[in-house]
Amino acid sequence: MTQAVGKKYRNIDVYLASQERLDVIFANFKRIILSFSGGKDSGVMLNLVLDYMKTHKIRKKIILFIVDLEAQYSYTIEYIKKMIKNNEKYLEVHWCCLPLNLRNATSVFNPFWTCWDKDNMDKWVREYPQEMHNPKRNSYVWTLENHPFDFFSYKMEFEEFTNAFVRFQAKESKSTVCLVGIRADESFNRFRTIANAAKRTFEGKKWTTQIGKDSENVYNAYPIYDWTTEDIWVANYKFKWDYNELYDLFYKAGMSLSEMRICQPYGDDQKNGLNLFRVIEPYTWVSVVNRVSGANFGNIYCKDKIMGYYDVKLPEGHTWKSYTKMLLATLPVELRNHYVEKFIKFIRYWNKKGCYISEEGRKVEGVKPLNRLSNKGKELFVFTKIPDTAPRKIEANKEVPSWRRMAVCIIKNDVLCKGLSFAQTKEQRNKIAKIMEKYKDF
Repeated sequence: MTQAVGKKYRNIDVYLASQERLDVIFANFKRIILSFSGGKDSGVMLNLVLDYMKTHKIRKKIILFIVDLEAQYSYTIEYIKKMIKNNEKYLEVHWCCLPLNLRNATSVFNPFWTCWDKDNMDKWVREYPQEMHNPKRNSYVWTLENHPFDFFSYKMEFEEFTNAFVRFQAKESKSTVCLVGIRADESFNRFRTIANAAKRTFEGKKWTTQIGKDSENVYNAYPIYDWTTEDIWVANYKFKWDYNELYDLFYKAGMSLSEMRICQPYGDDQKNGLNLFRVIEPYTWVSVVNRVSGANFGNIYCKDKIMGYYDVKLPEGHTWKSYTKMLLATLPVELRNHYVEKFIKFIRYWNKKGCYISEEGRKVEGVKPLNRLSNKGKELFVFTKIPDTAPRKIEANKEVPSWRRMAVCIIKNDVLCKGLSFAQTKEQRNKIAKIMEKYKDF
């Protein structure tokens, strides 16, 4: 196992590095929350913490925070139950089955869906976990009817809920940390979460992020941020840890290690494995198709050209600019206006603000130097005209703008316009949710 810390390598393996981080966490925080999805990363993180507590004979419990997304694999739910049953004396469980707004990348007209929403109880994929119905024990499953969260609002955003939950728990102790099993090698955004130089950290440690106010000692921590996917499976084998056996089925189905995603299977990245849901759990899949708009479309086409990027063909007689306008004309007014607003910002950015462009990108029609340097001393370039298309390699690297990139956003149902390098704000999420609610019966 190898380790990298912000591209600076240390002469220590990732397991020992994670132990050092747990030393810091247990020595400095009174209240420890562990975010557990039942996936491979949070599973390894939970096993690491449990082994640490047993080795150091720590008696206080950690909070096991579970956000149940309803339309999930039964393998995942059974794994979560198994981990709780086998380690109850170390865990204070909070299993949250609440109506949260979630991304749905498989539908054009319903790019979000709400788990556990009261309006679709007859379509729910499964009932609440049975633990809440056991009168001999205190319930640890929180629903719309019994939750204690004064911050919760109906159809709250997933990310908003998780941060609010940590702050809610911090009311009992301002010295609170939430352990999150993200790894930097999974995506650039996750690497950026760790490497962000502007964020507030605990004692300058990059693997932490302050989420409370300046005066509060409330943080997220990422103890396995520098682990690779291979490290995850080496640890499971070496320490004989329990893991979600769904991954064995993924492996037998021919999926690569990097493709194995189980959390929120209708998201932008996770949808690529939807075709296996039908094969692995056909009985669950029947309910999923009835529950999540576009799920079967994602199952059929997730590996096909229609969900790809460069396989999008330009219709005869069109330029990418005219094709983009034609696609916009097919959309409901408010959804069309949403895309138009994004496209205008995209065009203005490349017309005025500019960006560094490689030598190959500088050959594209319409580019010119901005005659000033970036903060890193690199020359900036702008486009006097947005090209219809550009070489695929530099388009894929998002180095240059093009009308093809805009058309592909519409075709791929990229409502957030991630393909144009946009990040979504809370205001935009709420705006899109209102548009989709209005047109849900379109």
